[in-house]
Amino acid sequence: MPGSVSHSRTAAFDILLRVERSGAYASELLHSERLEKLSVADRALATELVMGVLRWRSRLDEMIASASARPLNKLDADVLNALRLAAYQLHFLTRVPVRAAIHESVELVKRVKKRSAVPFANAVLRKIADAKIGPLPDTITNDPVQSLAREFAHPEWLVKRWANAFGAEHALAICQYDQRVPNTATRLDSPEIEQELVSEGVELAPGALLSSARIVTGGDITKTLAFREGRVLIQDEASQLVAALVSKGSRILDCCAAPGGKTAALAARNPKAEIIAVEIHAHRADLLRKRVHAGNVHVIHADALNLPLQGGFDRVLADVPCSGTGTLSRNPEIKWRLTPADMDDLHARQVGILRAALRQLSPSGRAVYSTCSLEREENEDVIAEVLRDNPAYQLGDCREELERLRASGELVWENPDSLLSGRFLRTLPGVHPCDGFFAAVVHRR
Repeated sequence: MPGSVSHSRTAAFDILLRVERSGAYASELLHSERLEKLSVADRALATELVMGVLRWRSRLDEMIASASARPLNKLDADVLNALRLAAYQLHFLTRVPVRAAIHESVELVKRVKKRSAVPFANAVLRKIADAKIGPLPDTITNDPVQSLAREFAHPEWLVKRWANAFGAEHALAICQYDQRVPNTATRLDSPEIEQELVSEGVELAPGALLSSARIVTGGDITKTLAFREGRVLIQDEASQLVAALVSKGSRILDCCAAPGGKTAALAARNPKAEIIAVEIHAHRADLLRKRVHAGNVHVIHADALNLPLQGGFDRVLADVPCSGTGTLSRNPEIKWRLTPADMDDLHARQVGILRAALRQLSPSGRAVYSTCSLEREENEDVIAEVLRDNPAYQLGDCREELERLRASGELVWENPDSLLSGRFLRTLPGVHPCDGFFAAVVHRR
């Protein structure tokens, strides 16, 4: 009907605004109660629109800038996001009619009471559609990093870091992976749960890294009873591998535990151990309690920098808050928020958390430090600073842990050496079929 906007486009528009204005994460908003009320088709389109706009934002902005007489930084955020939604549909979705993409985005401008911008929005979108303005300008650059950043819609400073750290070929693989919809992986504790999922229409394939992992290839795992009851969690395989590095202990500390995937994996591996899971945010601690039902897990609402504990843990996991640059396929908004200056602040907090975590280790105990970041400041540099001039702790070799997992049949990846960077664990998106994770093992003497 005239003036109407589909539920999927309205939901996508509102989520994009919240992501930009309040720092929310799209993946969380896309699983909110509001989207639960949408039809399956509308929810799928809303997800495609939100993630597509966030993944390709710089390409979309170049298209809009080519068709607009006004600089982008002079455009109202509401108007700009409506334009991005239409531009994404016009150039990345083949089954959406041009008229629908333009009409509904113009209606979104009206919906947010920006009627004075309606003629402008309509003109820009028609110019993009009619003139077939490409997603990249005609300018040719001889800078391979700049070309890669523009082609795959990443900030140039990030791509330059990755090219310097991992080489141009791996930087390309990371950027390509970030622009694709990632696999949905889960960890299964028993054949019975797997059969239960299959009986509810979920199609599963073996994991690439771990024998206990499964890749969802069909169906909706979030609609199953096992997922609703917390007996199955969605967890990337690299995250599962980090939890496996912790191995077995009698008293285990998980310092930054939410959302709970690694905590649940630790509990499954150590059913008789005492496990203390710490989370600084009260609402996330509550969520953790709801998600992890193991009777041997005790959740504490506390700051990992000031743990209200007496130590004596033989295993500690410090999976610290980080930039998340290894998870851009799932959280593409991160690349538009992050700045080089953020690295120093993150590094300082990570150093503090690891130091606090190591103080909780008993003699001969072992800690695993991990991030889902690709950045050296958050990884190798943190380990180097914490262990410098501290003879009570020494760096272990992740190769030994991978060999143990391989011998037990848990690690099924055929080339374990590719998972290593010196003594550290390192997965790279696109090089490996998972998120980018870093891990180090630290022993107390």
